[in-house]
Amino acid sequence: MIYHWESTAALAAVRDEQTDAPLILSGEGLWVCLLSSGSCTAAMGDLPGSLPPLPPKPVEAGGLILSRGPLVLTPSGECHFLCLMLTGSAPAQMLAGLPEQPFSARGETCPGAAELMGRLAGEEAGSSRSVSQQVFTLLCELATADSAAPPLPPLAAAAIEDIRQNYAGLYGVEELSERLGVSKSHLIRVFTAAVGVPPGRYLTGVRIEAAMKLLLHREYSLDVVASLCGFSGANYLCRVFKKETGQTPAQWRAAAARTAIADLSADERTREQEMFI
Repeated sequence: MIYHWESTAALAAVRDEQTDAPLILSGEGLWVCLLSSGSCTAAMGDLPGSLPPLPPKPVEAGGLILSRGPLVLTPSGECHFLCLMLTGSAPAQMLAGLPEQPFSARGETCPGAAELMGRLAGEEAGSSRSVSQQVFTLLCELATADSAAPPLPPLAAAAIEDIRQNYAGLYGVEELSERLGVSKSHLIRVFTAAVGVPPGRYLTGVRIEAAMKLLLHREYSLDVVASLCGFSGANYLCRVFKKETGQTPAQWRAAAARTAIADLSADERTREQEMFI
């Protein structure tokens, strides 16, 4: 063979984890991690003879993290991580070019990365020609990760602000489009192109995020949580929550009881008071 593709790019390991416990990634190679839900901090573990590590970096859902190991990802609650360790001369070159480690970027800067990572996660770790090609394609996509994310169109930005401020009372995308003075189809088209998901899906995600916080912070009944987050009832909340997170609200709450939780923000306390008044 006149060319050995495994020396250029190979898939060494895959970690697909949904957890509220710290995730420690070690090994020789480039770790590429996608945080698909939740929020976390990313920090380097100690290496003998290395400089003091940088302070932990906050990473939000949709964010990408690139680093050598040992890399420590610490969730603020339940998180889903998809992490690939890449080896070979091409990943080594990318590692050498990172401005800092761990390096984090918003997913919008390289929108094809998540799909490529999902494909690779279904492959056997190793260095077949197909895997090597996919790893190299992923590296090419990640080459733009240090670019500034393009600004959102005004309509998409206004929709996000409205959803985050009024998710508990919004009936759906049709009402949202009326509030913004555009047609439903136009809102869906612009929002999906800019954000990567339809506005209805984004609204559901915001509601689930709010439900998670209430389950983490308070011993409310599921009926109360559903009401505060814009769900029609406890049964519907349970169905959507299980579909989005893989856990029931009760399982989520039980897991949260094992972690230290900060107090609710002032905005969240105000929203609760208004709902009950």
